[in-house]
Amino acid sequence: MVDGQGGGIGRLVVERLRAEFGDQVSILGLGTNAVAASVMLKAGANEAASGENAVVFCAPAVDVVAGSVAVLAANAFCGELTPRMAEALASSPAAKVLLPLNRCGIRVVGVVDEPLPLQVESLVQEVRGLYEERLRRRQP
Repeated sequence: MVDGQGGGIGRLVVERLRAEFGDQVSILGLGTNAVAASVMLKAGANEAASGENAVVFCAPAVDVVAGSVAVLAANAFCGELTPRMAEALASSPAAKVLLPLNRCGIRVVGVVDEPLPLQVESLVQEVRGLYEERLRRRQP
């Protein structure tokens, strides 16, 4: 999970992922700052790290990038998300499961503008589908 500023969205997503998967998955909270990372850790992430180097280093190693669509936009989160972070996240081979929040000048069309809790639920169900698909591929 990637979040910035106060980490509120990251907290919601991490709490729901932890409730859905329990200890079956490892959640890494990547914050653009230490506050966001700390909030995700308190919400149930297994590990958390913050800053540009942490995001750039970890992006290629994760299975799923979750967060707001803004994590792919340079200078999002009032400038906290650097161009290097956006490039690393966009270039990651991980599946990207992103909330279509209409912020940072990005308007995502073709999606219903629902309250954040409903969007988080959709994100969790998408991650559930990816997780189950991965399990099926591992079975002989």
